[in-house]
Amino acid sequence: MEIANIHEAKSQLSKLIEHAINGEEVIIAKAGQPMVRLVPIQTDNRPRQGGQWQGRVHIAKDFDSLPPDIAAAFGIDPS
Repeated sequence: MEIANIHEAKSQLSKLIEHAINGEEVIIAKAGQPMVRLVPIQTDNRPRQGGQWQGRVHIAKDFDSLPPDIAAAFGIDPS
């Protein structure tokens, strides 16, 4: 584990990032108190899979029709 104060972290950020990417725990402290942990972002490269909301979402039968007052507000002929 590497602990760096804020001033050191500013001047050696690239080095600290490399340490974090390589799996080392990097902590940035302020006045000796640990404040944040520097960790690499874990990317998920799996293809997205749909269907989680299947059966839970229903579209109203009048979904595509606009109420006359809303249509008029957009300058659309409501008829």
